[in-house]
Amino acid sequence: MAEPSPLLEIAGAPHSRGLMYGQQAAARIRLGIAHYREQLEGKRFRQKDLNLAVKKYLPKIDEFDCEHVQEMRGIAKGAGVDFADIVLLNARTEVLQIAERQMKPKGKFVDESPDGCTGVIVLQEASKGNKLIHAQNWDWKAQCANTTVVLKIRRENGPDILTFTEAGALARSGMNSAGISITANYLECERDYIELGVPLALIRRKALEQEYLALAVREIYCSKKSGSNNMMLAHEGGIGVSLECAPNETFVVHPENGMIVHANHWQSNVALAKLTDTGILSTPDSLYRDTRVRNLLSKNPGSITSKQVKEALFDKYQEPWSVCRPERPGFTGNLSATVAMVVMQPELGIMEVAMLPAQDRRFVRYTLDRTVNRKGGSKSRRGNE
Repeated sequence: MAEPSPLLEIAGAPHSRGLMYGQQAAARIRLGIAHYREQLEGKRFRQKDLNLAVKKYLPKIDEFDCEHVQEMRGIAKGAGVDFADIVLLNARTEVLQIAERQMKPKGKFVDESPDGCTGVIVLQEASKGNKLIHAQNWDWKAQCANTTVVLKIRRENGPDILTFTEAGALARSGMNSAGISITANYLECERDYIELGVPLALIRRKALEQEYLALAVREIYCSKKSGSNNMMLAHEGGIGVSLECAPNETFVVHPENGMIVHANHWQSNVALAKLTDTGILSTPDSLYRDTRVRNLLSKNPGSITSKQVKEALFDKYQEPWSVCRPERPGFTGNLSATVAMVVMQPELGIMEVAMLPAQDRRFVRYTLDRTVNRKGGSKSRRGNE
C-alpha cells in the first residue's frame, strides 16, 4: 500500500519555484533518482556517461524552453542532487535511449519496460451534470508509487497548474486554471529513437502553461519527439482530442459518442496506413483494455459520472492483464502495476488520485482555483485542499 502523493505548492520565478520544489520533495526525488540510476548502471552507464549525455541533450531542451532548464536547476539545488539527475527524471526514456546507443552504437533502442496507461475523456454531452471528465490509469513500475507528488504551481504570467507527476519532473497528468487538462499514453513505432527530440514531460508541462487550447494543441502537435506518445488533451468548454504523436508526425483521434478511450496502440487509420505499431509486443493487453472501458461506459449514455469512470478503470477482466493492473512481473522481470488512477473535472478544479488502485481504492482530492492569471492581470486566489 502506498501513501497518498503529497501536495507541494510552489511560486515565483522559474529557479525560485524549482528551489521550493526540490526542498519540499527532496526525499522522493532522491528515491526516484536511485531507481533510475540503478537501471542505467545495469547497462554499465555511469555518472560520467550520464553527465555527457545531458551535456549533449541540454541545448535541445534549452531551445524548447530555457525557463524549464532554470526550474530544473532550482530543483537540483533544492534537493541537493546533481542537475544531470533532474534531467534524467524529466527525460528518462530519452536518456535511456542515449545510454543504449552509447553502449551499442549500431543497435536500436528498445524500451524494456514501457508505461502502460488507459486514458478516458468524457465530454459534456455524454456526462451527467454536463461536466467534462478526464481520467487515466498510469501503468508503470510499482516502486514509483512512492516517488510521486501532486504539484501546484502558482504562476505570475499564465494559468496556475495542478499536476500529478514523479517527484523532480515538471509535469505528467494535470490541468490548469484555464480549464485545460492532459494525460498521456505510451505508443511505439519503427520511427522511434532515430533522432533526439523534446522530452515528453516538458511538452506536457508546456501544454499546461497555455491559456488557450489552440496553443496547447500547437505545442503537442508540432514539437519534435524522440519516441512516440499519445497525448489526450481536453478543455472544459467541451473539446477533447487524442494526439497520436510519432517523432516527426502527429495524427488526430476525435471523440465518438461523446467519448475518447485510448490505451497503448495506434487508433488513427491514417497513422496505421503510414507506420508500423511495434508496441503490441510489450503491451498486448492494450487491444482490449480500451474496448473494455468504452463498453462499460457506453451502458450509461448521456449520464456518465466520475464514479462510473472510476469503476470502468477499476475493471479486472483478464487480471493481472487488466485495465486496473495489480503488481505483476513484466516481460523483463520488472514489477509492474497500475501505479495511480487520476480523475479530473477541470471545470470544477478537482483532481482525485488513488495510489496502487488495484490494492487500495481510496482517493485523495486536490483542488485548483479556477481564476486565470493573465499577464498584467490579477492573481488567482488560493484553492482549498
